[in-house]
Amino acid sequence: MTPERQRVPVLDVDATPLRVDGVIEELGNLIASRTTSTVLGHNLHSVTLFHSCEGFRSLYDSSAIVLLDGAPVAMLWGLAHQRQLKPLGQGTMAYRLGSMDWIPALGSVAGLQRIAVVGAGREANNKAVARLRDIVPGATVDGMPGEGWNQSLEEAVVSWLGEFRPQLVLLGLGMPLQETVLQRRLQELPPAVYCAVGGAIEQVAGVQKLAPRWLGRLGLEWAWRLVLHPGRVAYRVFVEPWKLAGLLIRRRIQSSRSRGK
Repeated sequence: MTPERQRVPVLDVDATPLRVDGVIEELGNLIASRTTSTVLGHNLHSVTLFHSCEGFRSLYDSSAIVLLDGAPVAMLWGLAHQRQLKPLGQGTMAYRLGSMDWIPALGSVAGLQRIAVVGAGREANNKAVARLRDIVPGATVDGMPGEGWNQSLEEAVVSWLGEFRPQLVLLGLGMPLQETVLQRRLQELPPAVYCAVGGAIEQVAGVQKLAPRWLGRLGLEWAWRLVLHPGRVAYRVFVEPWKLAGLLIRRRIQSSRSRGK
């Protein structure tokens, strides 16, 4: 059974509020089903793309799991679902899960025996594969780099996945490239659980330094990324929230007009 989706108010998206143990259990269920499914995450960047790109929105709507990835998304969800939080004795940030919150726990996924790692440069990919072999002892883990992604490399990866037949695929090409690849190739890919993990491959490899988890619990991981990668992150921090606000305002105006007809 697919986990329940819940509304994130203000942002007008749905997500799957899970803690780490819930993600691990659901991954085991998806693997046991032997079908094709996706695991995605919602942060402000993905919410902006969700409201501005039909293909992106379709992928999210059909995903098996959409985690509360960004702190603002988790906080807004928590404000609307406080009754769910209190009996569990958990704060909202227990449900705010980036890829590096659950990847280290993959060794507890029932039946996980074959893992593919797609993305990052060759050195980082190799290191991530080696690390995952330690995390999931006895599993067959292999990878293909994603640096310089183009049509030729994409076709090679699709062919390789078809031969390798993994149960779980960590796809780390960055947003929105990884989601775009899933949109156009998912029907061609072998049955597996495809997880969009962004820069987590480099973090698993130890190439990219992971923000202290206490910063993430405070909702300040963006500041860490801004300091380390200002050119890559500045637009998302300072410009994209205004773009998202405009999209949400326009959405509400259109909805109001539709109701008034």
